[in-house]
Amino acid sequence: MSNIQVVEAKISSIRKYLKLLERYRKYKQKEIEDNPDLKGAFERYLYLAAQATIDLAEAVIAFKDFRRPTTYGDAFYVLDEQEFLPKELSDKLINMAKFRNIIAHDYEDVDFGIVYDAGKNRLVDIEKFIGVVREKLNLAHVLE
Repeated sequence: MSNIQVVEAKISSIRKYLKLLERYRKYKQKEIEDNPDLKGAFERYLYLAAQATIDLAEAVIAFKDFRRPTTYGDAFYVLDEQEFLPKELSDKLINMAKFRNIIAHDYEDVDFGIVYDAGKNRLVDIEKFIGVVREKLNLAHVLE
């Protein structure tokens, strides 16, 4: 698989997870928090969306032959320093990478209010990132 095909596959994966997360928009925070099945699925899909977004950043870095990042958050910093991403979006995605690490490693101590807010209000940052990637890599053919 070529580097550009990897980028396209990552975009497709992210879109799949974002679509799955749409199912949870109808629920109030308390409804998800009080239902272990809903809560677990919601957190898992958020984790997968965040991880796939990080993977997309790393695929873009490989495609563009930018310096290799040293951490997940650094991937977005690399894209910022190469002027591939606007600073404001880069900062939001760096925070998303930190959020992914908290879900992955400190899941028992996670404030569900933060998780819920991420699922309700921060997914737009991932959409913006996909838009920038599509524009900068001339991927208009990759489905909206």
